[in-house]
Amino acid sequence: MSLNLQTHTEHFTNPLYLESGRILEPYDITYETYGEMNDDKSNVIIVCHALTGSHHAAGIYEGETKAGWWDGFIGSGKAIDTDKYFVICSNVIGSCFGSTGPMSLQHPHHDYYRYKFPVVTIKDMVKAQRILFDRLDIHRVYAIIGGSMGGMQALQFAIHYPNFAQKIISLAATYATQPWAIAFNKVAQESILKDPDFKQGYYDPELIAENGLAGMAVGRMAGHISFLSHESMQSKFGREYKRTDGLYELFGKFQIESYLEYNGYNFTKWFDPLAYLYITKAINIFDLSRGFDSLSEAMKKIQSQLHLISFKNDILFKNKEMQKLHATLEEIGNTNYHYIDIDSMYGHDAFLVELDKFENYVKDVLDG
Repeated sequence: MSLNLQTHTEHFTNPLYLESGRILEPYDITYETYGEMNDDKSNVIIVCHALTGSHHAAGIYEGETKAGWWDGFIGSGKAIDTDKYFVICSNVIGSCFGSTGPMSLQHPHHDYYRYKFPVVTIKDMVKAQRILFDRLDIHRVYAIIGGSMGGMQALQFAIHYPNFAQKIISLAATYATQPWAIAFNKVAQESILKDPDFKQGYYDPELIAENGLAGMAVGRMAGHISFLSHESMQSKFGREYKRTDGLYELFGKFQIESYLEYNGYNFTKWFDPLAYLYITKAINIFDLSRGFDSLSEAMKKIQSQLHLISFKNDILFKNKEMQKLHATLEEIGNTNYHYIDIDSMYGHDAFLVELDKFENYVKDVLDG
């Protein structure tokens, strides 16, 4: 069977009322679909992406070599089997891959929003997706799944749209972003803001796409450290030194240094700096209990079958953060959930890399 990869953009003219009290209008949402929807629409699975992800979760576009970010997980015979399921992944609002974000043109005068773009929250991202699904005449889905910021979205769906999904799977996420993660985001934010080429937000996007942004590269390096772990760096790079560099050259490099540089600088050519600032803000202020008296009050709203997956060596969102959700569900007497802690040394990015450690679990959950 083919993946049946399709990309679409929907345009909305009704105002989107945001958590901050501000509105966004008009706005676009770009999304990708895989597989075929069945007649009674009972086979729909929503995939939610992380900070620098996009709607492009699987397959390869013509003329490109890089497959979607969860390509090993979505497709014919894979954990999210496109022979069985119709899969939708949309680009969140605030991002830079087709959905409306800070570098979109503002109606009606066609200047970039830049700082005029409102702060959006994870809840806003989810609300916008819900409006998209209504437009597509999808009012109930079989499952929602996501990791990291995608896992945050999955949990927001569970609380704010309790009857929308039958099953919800959240990986490598948290109930509320903790100071450790906010601290890493702070390094990235400062690095962007203090780069003279950022021009206080008034940069030329084409120049950035061509030359990158050094400050953002530095911030991304810090991010990368939080996505890995002591052990994964050890096994991946050890103390290997760049073969062409002398040990006593001041700027001679260890392999880990080359890796961070390559990933950091490369990243800035395809991800917009203002979008990075807005999305890290959304992650920082994420808190499932906002608007409720407590986390347990929020969790009482959940009707879906919930599956929580953490990774033992995740230093960004520690497994004890998922364990707190697990304990809260237990405390309120919710029996329709399951929690597993994956034995992994890889770190936070395990949800993108070590698919073999949880794909059978996800398969079993989806196959009922």
